[in-house]
Amino acid sequence: MTSPDPTEAPTAVPDAVPAASFTKRIHFRALAPAARTLTLWLWAAVAGVLAALATLGFRWLTQQVEVFATGHHGGLVAAARSLTPWHRALVCTAGGLLAGLVLQWGGRWAARGPRGDLHIDYIDAARVGRVDLNDRTTIVRSLSALLSVGTGASIGREGPMVQLAAWVNSWLARIVPIPEDQRNAILVCGIAAGIGSAYHAPVAGVVFVLELALGFFARHTVAPVLIASATSSSLIFWLVEPKPLYSMPTVAMVPTSLGIALVAGILFGGLGWALITMLEKGRAVFGHLHSLPLRLGLGGLLVGLLSALVPEVWGNGYSVVSEVLQGDQTLRWLTLILLAKVAATVLSSGSGAIGGVFTPSLFVGASAGSVLAQAASLWLPASWVGDPRELAVVGMAAVLAAVTHAPLMAIVMVLEMTNQFQLTVPVMLACGVAYAISTQFGVRPLYGNPIEGQR
Repeated sequence: MTSPDPTEAPTAVPDAVPAASFTKRIHFRALAPAARTLTLWLWAAVAGVLAALATLGFRWLTQQVEVFATGHHGGLVAAARSLTPWHRALVCTAGGLLAGLVLQWGGRWAARGPRGDLHIDYIDAARVGRVDLNDRTTIVRSLSALLSVGTGASIGREGPMVQLAAWVNSWLARIVPIPEDQRNAILVCGIAAGIGSAYHAPVAGVVFVLELALGFFARHTVAPVLIASATSSSLIFWLVEPKPLYSMPTVAMVPTSLGIALVAGILFGGLGWALITMLEKGRAVFGHLHSLPLRLGLGGLLVGLLSALVPEVWGNGYSVVSEVLQGDQTLRWLTLILLAKVAATVLSSGSGAIGGVFTPSLFVGASAGSVLAQAASLWLPASWVGDPRELAVVGMAAVLAAVTHAPLMAIVMVLEMTNQFQLTVPVMLACGVAYAISTQFGVRPLYGNPIEGQR
């Protein structure tokens, strides 16, 4: 029997307990990414809830300002129609002055804050991966927007709604226990959920952030954004109304729909470019007035005087677009409200009123589409032109694509808002052509270039 060599190292025998522990460690490491993903999805749902609450809260506050300023509850256009012409002018002027005072005094307060040197737009923040929005600036701008929107400025309330949704979710992103590389995803979820709840268009909210805020499809962001937008829109459908934003009869296509959509894309691409150009010129002209109260007060006065003649220019134009999508308007009335709305939007936005130009663009597109349809019917057989409401829907999408340079978002949003998915092909064609036309003139779109935002 050979004795063991004392110089030889004994063979290690694996211990059963450490082996099991090692297996568990491998198993937990494999589960860690899944747990992180699940946690992000849960916080995305919370982001959707917060966005819906922010949207509902701002909607309620604007209604209270409207009631206080006009004594009427039920929509700004209806309120304007119920007032005398001088009362309309007074309300718009007072609202502009107050909104300007808030921006002037509030701007000084915001500058004295702990991060007074920081002012980053929520879309720019999403593009560069930040979540530290300026709290004081957001509060000041939201209050100013509340005063402008509630007193008839020709701007949309949806822009401030999305701003608030992004802001509350920027706070969520700062305090929740998630990895640093996932925090910006929560802010992006807030933007998408804000769009989805404000416009009753959850898919458009997703496309908005992927096409405009990010500029590319970020793999880890897609699922949370879908969850957040679906959550917020579900709450809006449950708490507000379970239907698209714009209710209208189903519109049938005609054999010439694609040819008409091609012409509409060319015309509305030019219209979108002209609208952006006029907005820029308006801001430049009003920029010569350095006093914010005077600037916004003058804008309010001019819009008020215009509304004395055409009360339909008040607000974001939701009720008027709804009327246009029902049909039966005269060519003269449609032309009048189209021209008046463009002028009022240039005056309100140019003077510096805080609010969106998104919904007024839909107003311009709907009325321009109906004008084109009725004008064409004067020279062409009605069977060629088809239902004027078809061109109203096409016009909404085409003008939106032209002013945002985001055709995919425009297509999805308008089809969701009107529930006219049978018009997908003509809407796609018009948006593609309008986008191609509007990008040829070098103007800056409403939300900037998302690709430049990534550099």
